[in-house]
Amino acid sequence: MESSPPEHAPGSTAALAAQLFAQKPEAELLYLAQNSARYPPAVGAAAVAELNRRGLLPDTPRPAPPPVKTEAEAETWPQLLGDLLRGLFIPSRRFLATPLLIDACLLIFGLMVLSGVSASDPTGPQLIHWGSNVTDLTLHGQPWRLLTYMFVHAGLSHLLLNILSLWLLGLLVEDRVGPLRLLLVYLACGVGGGLASLWWNAQGINSVGASGAIFGLYGLLLALLIGKKLVLDKSDRRAMLGLVLYLVLSNLLSGLTGNIDNAAHLGGLATGLFIAGPLAFIGLKGGEKVEAT
Repeated sequence: MESSPPEHAPGSTAALAAQLFAQKPEAELLYLAQNSARYPPAVGAAAVAELNRRGLLPDTPRPAPPPVKTEAEAETWPQLLGDLLRGLFIPSRRFLATPLLIDACLLIFGLMVLSGVSASDPTGPQLIHWGSNVTDLTLHGQPWRLLTYMFVHAGLSHLLLNILSLWLLGLLVEDRVGPLRLLLVYLACGVGGGLASLWWNAQGINSVGASGAIFGLYGLLLALLIGKKLVLDKSDRRAMLGLVLYLVLSNLLSGLTGNIDNAAHLGGLATGLFIAGPLAFIGLKGGEKVEAT
């Protein structure tokens, strides 16, 4: 059984290479080390070894490997759910306006229920008492109802549906436009939806809910996508546009049946898409990626 000589034993290939490279000038050694991909691996390794022997290469510490999360440190489903719930109700530096609007709707509804209003089927006079949008009152000395009506809801299911929609749109939009713009667009679209409802239902209307303002956020999101103010690739932009259009159309179609104020929906959508949304772009930097066509 034969045994190979030690790597650096006299007469070995490594020893002969070391003797050969010890005679080369520094410039040639640097060239061989920098272009080692063009030569056999042993050539580059010998050049680097000789440069190290001469002290011409700095000792660079190897980067420490990233810490690996143990099973105990890994994020669990309860922790993830807790983070989502905190983002839904608790204002933060990143999401301020959305949780505040949600909390305002919850507060008003809670006060209504505590005062004796039914949580599932409040009456018309009760909604009027809490600030609904009523033709005979809003247009005759109580214009403040154009603001209050969007925080009043006709039952728990109505409230939860609007809260979830507001949360989803807030996550998509507020981080891009900022809390102040989002809040102003929301209120402006709610007013626009309320005015459209009064105009369309000239015979009289008693309307409540945040859906007009929420449709305004749909309009704002459409304006952001069309105006290329969101950092998205072309395919992602098309997919997002399709999703928003689907949600808008499905909600409008569902509003054709039942006691749904589609006039407020369309008024809020138009306000967000054509008025409040474009005005919110003032001072907003573009966010489009450079894309090859």
